[in-house]
Amino acid sequence: MRQTIRTTALAVSALIASLAAPAATAQADAATPRIDLRVLIVSDGGPSTDAIAAELDLTGTPYTEIDLNAPGRPVIDAGFLADTVDGVPRAKFQAVVLPNDNPFAAGSAEMTALATYERTYAIPQVDAYTYARPEAGLQYPIGATGYAGSVDGVTAEVTDAGAAGPFGYLEGSVPFEDNSPTVGESYAYLSQPVPGADFTPYVQAAIPGRATKGSLVGEYRHDGRRELVVTFVYNQYQQQFRLLARGIVEWMTGGVHLGASRNYFAVHVDDVFGADDRWDSTLNCTPGDIDCPPGQGVANPIRMTPADVDHAVQWQSDQDFTLDMVYNGADSVNQREDNNGVDQLADALLADRNEFRWVNHTYSHPYLGCEQDVTVVPWKCATNADGSTKWVSRNEISDEIANNRVWGETNGLPLDNSELVTGEHSGLRILPQQPTDNPNLAPALTDNGVKWLASDSSRDPVQRQVGPAATVSRHPMNVFYNAGRAAEQVDEYNWIYTSRAQGGSGICEDNPATSTCLAAPLDTATGYAGYIVPLETRTALGHVLSNDPKPHFIHQSNLAEDRIAYPVLDGVIDGYDALFAADTPIVNLRQKDVGVEMQRRVAWDAALDAGQVTAYRVGDTVTVDAPSGVFVTATMPTGTTGGGTAFGSAYAGAASGWTASAGQPLDLTLPAAPAAPAANAPASATTSTTPPTTVPAGAREQVPFVPED
Repeated sequence: MRQTIRTTALAVSALIASLAAPAATAQADAATPRIDLRVLIVSDGGPSTDAIAAELDLTGTPYTEIDLNAPGRPVIDAGFLADTVDGVPRAKFQAVVLPNDNPFAAGSAEMTALATYERTYAIPQVDAYTYARPEAGLQYPIGATGYAGSVDGVTAEVTDAGAAGPFGYLEGSVPFEDNSPTVGESYAYLSQPVPGADFTPYVQAAIPGRATKGSLVGEYRHDGRRELVVTFVYNQYQQQFRLLARGIVEWMTGGVHLGASRNYFAVHVDDVFGADDRWDSTLNCTPGDIDCPPGQGVANPIRMTPADVDHAVQWQSDQDFTLDMVYNGADSVNQREDNNGVDQLADALLADRNEFRWVNHTYSHPYLGCEQDVTVVPWKCATNADGSTKWVSRNEISDEIANNRVWGETNGLPLDNSELVTGEHSGLRILPQQPTDNPNLAPALTDNGVKWLASDSSRDPVQRQVGPAATVSRHPMNVFYNAGRAAEQVDEYNWIYTSRAQGGSGICEDNPATSTCLAAPLDTATGYAGYIVPLETRTALGHVLSNDPKPHFIHQSNLAEDRIAYPVLDGVIDGYDALFAADTPIVNLRQKDVGVEMQRRVAWDAALDAGQVTAYRVGDTVTVDAPSGVFVTATMPTGTTGGGTAFGSAYAGAASGWTASAGQPLDLTLPAAPAAPAANAPASATTSTTPPTTVPAGAREQVPFVPED
């Protein structure tokens, strides 16, 4: 049994009444039960219950998980589900998630206990993936009434009831992935409600060969209980689940849940004012950089032009999105020295300086870890006579940070001096050559007041302290720094991702755990738009839909020449806008604010794991107790107040945010909600079914969400 206790300053939605016990009133009294803010997940090890558990982990919502296959697991009975605290009846779980509508044997006492508990305390139940059958409010998916089979590539839709209820944050369509023509990715039962059943479809799709539509997600009210019936299988990474996950959580918690989720996207453009070395398709390396042996090839750098700046400004305006320009001042100084004081690129960027956010990338972009020995490929750390590592000094690192800051301030860049991105994230550890941070990095950060230091999420994904600074992991986009043309990108991509027999490097062959070889090299004329762009778009959009605030990073070269970054960025933003309603915009944070968000999550998780946080609801009051100084997070309906002030900010039709605990119980008052309709349709709670499990394959509003320091 896994138990993750995640409690916070609480929340309720317009559906609060559906979670309240029938005897509840606007004000708590002696008969009003206490509902602990925690979800019970009963798992059979399938991907669907695992996906819901993963979503609760991402949002910071507490749950207890029982593995039905684990020997010695707790027995689910009345005492496990409820008790009395200080004379007040307590429901220990605000929702129940089952792998299907009834995963127990016929006549199971555990299912009977769950059904009784749900009726007594009006606790909703999610059937994570169940067969369409009358016991779940649906007709069997056979003949003219339904369909059982693949739904790869199907576009489902949110119904009017779903839009008015838990899935109102979606624009309407729910596309199912179809990433491989040879791999089945999603299996579903499409069916219509049993005649007379109190069943409301929330998400549906056309039944193949029929003029009718079948339910994929719907609410079944019966026997004094409510079930969310899900009839397709999914895993936590698939887009269809990521789109619906928020609504599943909102439905089962009635909008009252600990933790919060937003959809983040930020893009850092590294090496601005500078030039990036270009890939050589003949040498299969990058002259001027360390992957080419010294003296091999002729450098042919890529640098933006004023026209590229104009394009970036217009693109930002069109997409209502702000790029973070991560800059190196020395490159402009050198350009002016070599061109009689002229640097047209810098002039254009500085003229539009207030259109972008700016981040210090060091003055001349040196490697700030160990001193590199580049006489060999790959490079290695240089050593002293005694064999110890030669490190770049504290003064050198500090000068690089300070000189770039001074250059930026002199040229009027709107900087936040607490932010820093070192060249290549250098100074931080990198395997295999440099397994530890440069010991001189932390003191240099202290010298310059740096609090937020970028790291590469592919090798340093977890936030950690480096002296005074917390790392802010950034997702690398697979749009290469050394490619200004689409054909160059494809050529290098082929080199990395094809076998030696096909003319590639064989890297993919040598590293099968982390890389997959292409079946055949991509066409340099069509491979970028036809293969790389869709793949990178899907990867980045997956991060956006996963409550992941980490920035993505590209390079200035990708905004130059063919401007190869824009098809990916447009794919993410336009794709997002087509899926989400206007009240659920992309959240575009600067580096510091991403760091604060990550830091608060780390502290919150630590407090939860230590059992230092409790929260529960009695009537229309939520009580939260957390350690002093810990920021607590919650999602709740608009109108929830704490201490007479509104809690959180608007997102996805609710209010969410962080508030600091003073070490004393915090009471939140929930808004009044309409009475919930009765659930009267009778049904049996003791008939078992287990569906076959197919494990799947793998104009914008900018939210002014600025966390506090």
